[in-house]
Amino acid sequence: MTTSAAARPPFTRFFALSSFWFGSSFHWLLLLLILMPADVVRLVGEERKGTYLGLLVGIGAVIALVMPPLVGALSDRVGRRLPFLRWGLVVNLVGLAAMALAPTYWVYVGAYLLVQLGNNVATGPYSALIPELVSPEKRGRASGVMGFLQAAGQLLGGVVAFVLGSAGLPGFVSYGLIGLVLLVSAVVTLTQVPEPAPTPREAAPSIPWWQLFAMNTFLWVFVTRALFSLGQYSVQPFLQYYVGDVLGHTTNAGTYTSVMLLCIIVGSIASALVGGRLSDRMGRKPVIYVAGTLMAVCAVLFLFAGSDVVAFILALVFGLGYGAFISVDWALGADAMPSARSFARDMGVWHVAFVAPQMSSAPQGALLDWGNRQGDNLGYLLVFGIAAVCFLLGVVLVRNIRDVK
Repeated sequence: MTTSAAARPPFTRFFALSSFWFGSSFHWLLLLLILMPADVVRLVGEERKGTYLGLLVGIGAVIALVMPPLVGALSDRVGRRLPFLRWGLVVNLVGLAAMALAPTYWVYVGAYLLVQLGNNVATGPYSALIPELVSPEKRGRASGVMGFLQAAGQLLGGVVAFVLGSAGLPGFVSYGLIGLVLLVSAVVTLTQVPEPAPTPREAAPSIPWWQLFAMNTFLWVFVTRALFSLGQYSVQPFLQYYVGDVLGHTTNAGTYTSVMLLCIIVGSIASALVGGRLSDRMGRKPVIYVAGTLMAVCAVLFLFAGSDVVAFILALVFGLGYGAFISVDWALGADAMPSARSFARDMGVWHVAFVAPQMSSAPQGALLDWGNRQGDNLGYLLVFGIAAVCFLLGVVLVRNIRDVK
């Protein structure tokens, strides 16, 4: 299932292989958790912020839902990966510039759709590189490096958000930094990772995409990833609002959100590489059991933090679980791929499990606003409770996965 060109790449190659994930993580952390919540408040006001932010994230998720399988299938047919990364990057950068300059909410929505389009054109075929270039017994390490770089990108994003927020610099500076980091990380991957030698693709993939769900391993890997993603997106888009409304930092919510993110990311970095290596030795599922349980418990306890210190400690523990999860997640998905002739398409279908739950942000945002109008921060109780239930269901159902380490 791997190409002969790089079946056993050296450990340092894993860092070049996942370099673009570093830039993409920096990109999405600043965009989703810092810039977009603040921009939505600026464009539509406080009263409707949850509804309109959820709508924005949900609309963007439609593109992220459809594009990876389609672009992945095209990449499989032409036998190329890296050109899609190049051109997707260009569109992504244009979209970021448009978001920075958008004068109204709906112009902002259009610019965000352009960002989603470019990013998914880039990452759809790019997602195939780990299963294509890394042998199964090394995928835990490769996934761990990927998780480490994702967490490191988020750490840099959190630091940048804190510094820019403290300095009071305008938002377009952040958009410029996002573009720069994304560009540099893409250049590392494009220059240091060779285009994989094409596998035989003289016909269409032998397994139609809808038959993937008849395979036990793929089905349950897809379902459990969707549950973890649903838990994540029940909370993530509204974290800045939680900091302001529940912790009471109404005038500097962005700064305190950055501190919480730094705590989560430090925990993630501490566990990402360890989790990937452990999964190569003892299996993927035990790591998921521990990671998901930690995340579920912390999601509930956030509501009862009572102070900044307790909230920051919970964020650190949540990060330990999250880092371990993402270190195993990609390896688990790569293990479930049935055919080398359709790596990009099948990884794109699997990626739908991560993206589709983003569409819940619109109803979750409306639920948040409705609950908070009832008083006592009921909205946060509802959305954080949904997150905890999803994490626990993911832990329980991952037991159904067969034929995985």
